[in-house]
Amino acid sequence: MKVELVTTLKRQASKILADLHTSKEPVLITEHGKPSAYLVEVDDYEFMQQRIVILEGVACGEQAIKNGHLFSNQEAKEKMSKWLK
Repeated sequence: MKVELVTTLKRQASKILADLHTSKEPVLITEHGKPSAYLVEVDDYEFMQQRIVILEGVACGEQAIKNGHLFSNQEAKEKMSKWLK
C-alpha cells in the first residue's frame, strides 16, 4: 500500500490521484506520522459499501436465529407473498 504525507497530498493531489487510478492501490494519508485517512477509487469504495450492507444483513439473520425468531418455509412464503404483490 502506498503511503503519503498530507502535505504531499496538498501539493501533488493531481499526481497522487493519477497514480491511484493507474495502480488501483489505496493510498494511506498520514498526519504527524499517524494514519489519518485512506484514498480509494470511487468504484472500490462503493463496492465496499455494498459488501457492508450484505454483511450487516447476514449479522441480523444470525442474531435472529440466536434469538429464536424463525419461520417455517410456509410462513416465510406467506410473508414474502405480501411483499411481492
